[in-house]
Amino acid sequence: MTEAGKVVAEMAARPTGQPDLTLLLDMDGIIRDATLSAAMANERIDSWLGRPWTEVSGESGGDKIKRMVEDARSSGFSAFRQINQRFPSGVEIPMEFTTMLLGDRTGMLVLGKNLQAVAELHARLIAAQQTMERDYWRLREVETRYRLVFDASNEAVLIVSATELRIVEANAAAVQALTGLRRGNEDLAGREFLLDIAPKDREAVRALLARVSERGKALSILVHLGSSAQPWMLRGALMPSEPDQILLLHFTPATIAAPSPEQLEHSAIKELIDRVPDGFVALDADGVIQHANQAFLDLVQVGSKGPVIGESLRRWLSQPGADWSALLSQLRRYKSVRLFRTTLRGELGTETEVEISAVDVDSDQQSYIGVLLRNVSRRFNEPLEGDALRLALGPISEQLGRSSLRKLVKDTVSIVEQHYVKEALEHAGGNRTATAELLGLSRQSLYAKLNRYGLDDRETDSQDTSED
Repeated sequence: MTEAGKVVAEMAARPTGQPDLTLLLDMDGIIRDATLSAAMANERIDSWLGRPWTEVSGESGGDKIKRMVEDARSSGFSAFRQINQRFPSGVEIPMEFTTMLLGDRTGMLVLGKNLQAVAELHARLIAAQQTMERDYWRLREVETRYRLVFDASNEAVLIVSATELRIVEANAAAVQALTGLRRGNEDLAGREFLLDIAPKDREAVRALLARVSERGKALSILVHLGSSAQPWMLRGALMPSEPDQILLLHFTPATIAAPSPEQLEHSAIKELIDRVPDGFVALDADGVIQHANQAFLDLVQVGSKGPVIGESLRRWLSQPGADWSALLSQLRRYKSVRLFRTTLRGELGTETEVEISAVDVDSDQQSYIGVLLRNVSRRFNEPLEGDALRLALGPISEQLGRSSLRKLVKDTVSIVEQHYVKEALEHAGGNRTATAELLGLSRQSLYAKLNRYGLDDRETDSQDTSED
């Protein structure tokens, strides 16, 4: 028996590790013998004998087979390579091959392993992973919707542990009802729920919660909440949860007085403001938001009014110190501002170019500021520079051919710099500190530029000293 026959017989006799396909090639890559394992015995490969392996391997395997044959000739064996082997029945099976040179250099031995089971298992794992990922994002979407509805609800809702009677979650309306805080964003998690119930109502509430835990729900009762002891109707429902059950408590005002004509008129005006397509906020004298319409919430990417009420408008300005100081300076001087350009930064990172018109109104008790914010980021055909800057840059083009490029660039930079220093000075109402912040300069650098362009006058100097 030849050495090649001995190797084939030895491989076939092994109970484990037997290759699924064994080929005996001559030195030219022609198939001289072919053997299949019992798992692939239904295939008939007699027609392969006498044909090059590259001819029967399939369209995509020719180059890999040539490299394996060349590697076996040069180094005695080749690395493992995956090939989709085509069989006479027309089936293509993914297989892993390696080629080794026989000791007497009479030919080469090719060993192939069927990877079909591995490929199927890999495909099933990928499908299962994709299914799990889809289920995860579907769950995240449901959770996000629940959170938005929970936080945006104007009705007071509490989630309380059924065993410890401690608050698990509370929306903004519930926080305001329990604590009286106008902003309604204090964290009440872990707080004992009964501490916020008037002492005279606590036993009735305990009985209600016990009935809810036992039966799943119960009739509403009248309770008094918070330090002001306002009357509320309380009802509850039992919700399954892990590791402990929780109670969903819902509060509604016990009495609602009939609105007066003044209240109806105020409500109608408020509704009009809320429907204005441009953003609107009402601020107190310190710039703290007292009211905001839906368009403003869209600009700053907040789902409900609760998180913005009580916050300063400067929180969403791209340059809080400079922009707010310049806007406030103009309001204090002129009592109104028009077409003030700035950028709002939303809670999700989006920046929006806006124009601000604002008015400062003094009432008997307090000063209020009304601010209208218009999104101008989608305006079309808007000029890139102002008319004054274009006129100032006009003579530069006439110097083309008469002056060097260095002098043209230097003159252009000087004109543009002078324009924006004057514009920032006007935006800041002459306040040099705010002007320096707008331009991103130190005050010393600003003084030097004011002197260079003849903008250093006594009026702005005296005002800046008084405001500092």
